[in-house]
Amino acid sequence: MIIYNVTINIDNSVAEEWLDWMKSTHIPEVMATGYFLNNQIARLLHEEDNGGTTYAVQYTCRNLEDLEEYQRDHAPGLQAKVLNRYPEKFVAFRSLLEIVGQDVEKDQ
Repeated sequence: MIIYNVTINIDNSVAEEWLDWMKSTHIPEVMATGYFLNNQIARLLHEEDNGGTTYAVQYTCRNLEDLEEYQRDHAPGLQAKVLNRYPEKFVAFRSLLEIVGQDVEKDQ
């Protein structure tokens, strides 16, 4: 399985509204494409005061082929909505992670 991670630093002036919009609109639109099994949002706890708040939005999909199809057919339009709604209010980068273990028990 693959985690598609989008790390975003959003300007504090719109951070609360952005988070609400992500939860109510953007993430449901991404999930409605059918390529992802689940998602989560995490907030970076310790960061320098740069006028923004950093979040990691993570989507889990079955394989790279599904992710590549999503990126080709759906991501450009969905990303454009974010750019149009929050121009010059955020920076983002994307990364891919492969799940190599899940719910691993601690050694005793």
